[in-house]
Amino acid sequence: MIEVIKPGFYTSVQDMGRVGARAFGVPISGVMDAYSARIANAVLGNKPQDAVLEIALGGVELLFLNQTIICLTGADFSATLNGVPVRMNSPVHVRQGERLRLQFPRQAALGYCAVAGGIQTEMVLNSRSMQRGVTKEVQLKTGMLLPITSLSGQSLVLGRLPAVDPMHFTTISLRAYAGPEFKMLQPEEESALLSGSFHLSRDCSRVGFRLAETIPYEAPKPMLTSAVMPGTVQLTPSGSLIVLMRDCQVTGGYPRVLQCTEESCNRLAQKRPGDVVKFELLELEKWPEMY
Repeated sequence: MIEVIKPGFYTSVQDMGRVGARAFGVPISGVMDAYSARIANAVLGNKPQDAVLEIALGGVELLFLNQTIICLTGADFSATLNGVPVRMNSPVHVRQGERLRLQFPRQAALGYCAVAGGIQTEMVLNSRSMQRGVTKEVQLKTGMLLPITSLSGQSLVLGRLPAVDPMHFTTISLRAYAGPEFKMLQPEEESALLSGSFHLSRDCSRVGFRLAETIPYEAPKPMLTSAVMPGTVQLTPSGSLIVLMRDCQVTGGYPRVLQCTEESCNRLAQKRPGDVVKFELLELEKWPEMY
């Protein structure tokens, strides 16, 4: 078990999401930065879909009630284990009774803590991801107990230490394909979308990131509600842009002007309010190179 002493600003249990539940109106959910989460699980030899802790902006303290091995990835929270600094992107042995503390990150926004065997909270619709309206809890709370697998008498096959791409946290370019309504844009609107720089507003959550700047836009007649997904860039009647994220709804009524790649969704998840991003339009024939 892991006892939550301090839950931090927003810490939740997440895995790779509820694939296949969108037909029932249930968001995919799952880790915001799948790149960092996969590294954490790979280092420990876990399955890619094993649940991890997703930590936003730090301020977390955890008490381990049994021994395990952990791996921290993503944002660097200057973590300590019983006062000793913890190395990032590496396996760290944790003894019973030790405390893990995570401070405010030096850069980026989200960190991930994987444990050997994964977090063993309740499965709901084939996922352990916490989600409003789906699971009992939306985020960690003080005193909460998180089940984990005890390593007593067990051997663990660890993965190779990864080479983490530093560009993942610093690049401002978001690669995207033209969305279904991209061709509705006038030349000046398209130019503003693809040549402009945009700051993340404070209106950012697991549902979506709103960009602070607007583009000149003459809103067309209302469109039918259509399918959306994480990475869809919606253009509102006011000319503001919203990039939908992991907890987004399954349909929306705003024009879908761009669709960000999975890589770009992961990178965007690590941005903070005030950070700058730009869109890079990809040609459709380049799709196989990205996956």
